[in-house]
Amino acid sequence: MLETVLVTGASRGIGRAIAVELSQQGYQIVVHYVRDAEGAAETLRQCSGAGRVLQFDIAEREAVASSLNADIEEHEAYYGVVCNAGIAKDASFPQMTGAEWDAVIHTNLDGFFNVVQPLVMPMVRRRKPGRIVVLTSVAGITGNRGQVNYSASKAGLIGAAKSLALELAKRKITVNCVAPGLIETDMTTELAVDEYKKMIPARRLGQPAEVAKAVAFLCSEDAAYITRQVLTVDGGLSG
Repeated sequence: MLETVLVTGASRGIGRAIAVELSQQGYQIVVHYVRDAEGAAETLRQCSGAGRVLQFDIAEREAVASSLNADIEEHEAYYGVVCNAGIAKDASFPQMTGAEWDAVIHTNLDGFFNVVQPLVMPMVRRRKPGRIVVLTSVAGITGNRGQVNYSASKAGLIGAAKSLALELAKRKITVNCVAPGLIETDMTTELAVDEYKKMIPARRLGQPAEVAKAVAFLCSEDAAYITRQVLTVDGGLSG
């Protein structure tokens, strides 16, 4: 039976690339989405082999737990989870509203707890190796203008992942972060790309597939002795 990996926020962009790459590596993918059912279906169509979709808002704790528990009961505990879903609401700090702060922290940071916490004990009870990969950001390492809320949430994810890695290491369940820099997705189309390229030593934006390859490696058997790490995929931006 194929090992199962849940990928949150997989209806487009980096999440879709991760889901497709992992499916090509031989995993059965659970494609999570919030609103874009058509996009999630397209991701599943692009995936190799069997899979399924799940819908929930990662910020809604009870709904997340209910959906995940039901899926595990019907199928089986997951081998891995890739926490990719998240939001950004950028504004300079003096102009940032409380609602913008709360939405980003609640979704990105609380969402990690909401998704991963119900999955941990089922993964432990498998008595087999497992993988947890958290998508953070170089903004969580270096900070970024106009993203105090986003940077705080991503830095918090790094701390949470490192702590969880300590708790699960003896269970052969690794916990690592992948921190993308500027990646060419729908979210970067409105940026002044040429100006940003000057800041990146590689002089280009990254591709979703490049992030996906990093995630796939950390999910593989080859990465069994790698845990509590942050792998940046940023063309040298964070230094």
